[in-house]
Amino acid sequence: MTTLTPVLTANWDQPDSFTLDGYGDYSAARKALGMDPDAVIQAVKDSGLRGRGGAGFPTGMKWGFIPQGDGKPHYLVVNADESEPGTCKDIPLMMANPHALVEGVIIASYAIRANHAFIYVRGEVLHVIRRLQAAVAEAYAKGLLGRDLFGTGFDLELVVHSGAGAYICGEETALLDSLEGHRGQPRLKPPFPAVAGLYASPTVVNNVESIASVPSIIANGADWFAGMGTEKSQGFGIFSLSGHVTRPGQYEAPLGITLRELLDMAGGIRAGHRLKFWTPGGSSTPIFTDEHLDVPLDFESVGAKGSMLGTRALQIFDETTCVVRAVMRWTEFYAHESCGKCTPCREGTYWLKQVLKRLEKGQGTEEDLSTITDIADNILGRSFCALGDGATSPIHSSVKHFRDEYLKHFEIGGCPFDHAPSTVWGNR
Repeated sequence: MTTLTPVLTANWDQPDSFTLDGYGDYSAARKALGMDPDAVIQAVKDSGLRGRGGAGFPTGMKWGFIPQGDGKPHYLVVNADESEPGTCKDIPLMMANPHALVEGVIIASYAIRANHAFIYVRGEVLHVIRRLQAAVAEAYAKGLLGRDLFGTGFDLELVVHSGAGAYICGEETALLDSLEGHRGQPRLKPPFPAVAGLYASPTVVNNVESIASVPSIIANGADWFAGMGTEKSQGFGIFSLSGHVTRPGQYEAPLGITLRELLDMAGGIRAGHRLKFWTPGGSSTPIFTDEHLDVPLDFESVGAKGSMLGTRALQIFDETTCVVRAVMRWTEFYAHESCGKCTPCREGTYWLKQVLKRLEKGQGTEEDLSTITDIADNILGRSFCALGDGATSPIHSSVKHFRDEYLKHFEIGGCPFDHAPSTVWGNR
């Protein structure tokens, strides 16, 4: 039985967890700034830390792409624009443990030789922005940010930047455009941010959890981190369980844990019900069913079964849920959040929404199933960024696993489900 490994979440139950007194004296940053910057990068490489924002790209490798001695300023940008349906780990992390992120920013900035760093936060979460700003102000007041950190001669300015609430700004190049004051739309790559990112200078863009994981790696050693998880998906991560589960919340555990084990920890599916389908990594990942309860939740195993680990946002749905309705609501989100820059995503998500609305009302035909999969095929791999690809995931996977449920809608001329029991109050 895999056990929880509380590291980032270890002090969440303390009333002062978000303060310096509750967090500590940034000992990992002090240790890192006493090392050679390249040694810090190597330690992160050796740990096996992979991006915790969804793509899973090796963090240390990304840092190593930054050219040195180029005469340009370097920047670190933390992607805190958590916006995808079901994804809810970075927001509580910044609320309960913001100093882990700030300390990680110091270490990462030092490693890539950046003297300016930005944390780009989703604009709607004002309480988180204020909490983060307070933590940064506290760090400045204690001399942990600013000039000559720890007497090493290293200077770092950290800015908390509030976004305007656009899901597309979770894509790293759209985030950079927004940070520069432009409309948030993805850029053509190459050039990649490591070469020409913020203000056309070398930039590293990392997720909140990725950066917040760095202090523990420096403090405890790369081997400690690499000793958890699986061979290729090393370390621990926060798994977010939501939906029809007895105790929803954040469960920090080694990569490779299964949903069956996580459900045991969370008290199982809500009383009197059974698992129907779930997402392993948020709404942009192909759905799984109860047949996948024992799939190890690591990048390779989930990928081998046809989905993606993504942000480890485990949305749990029981038998009271209409798959067609759930997919329709996700698709409405993607259609609304499409930035409109590329035709496949802009037009494709719009038409997916229209057809799914018709199907959910029982007014479609079996031919409509071919229509939505054809539209999805024309979006997948042809859109400017991953938003379009993510929008196709619930389409393809739901038709694959629940084709009969789609057919049932127009066989009876409407949705076969009473929607009330699937709500939080429907089981009272």
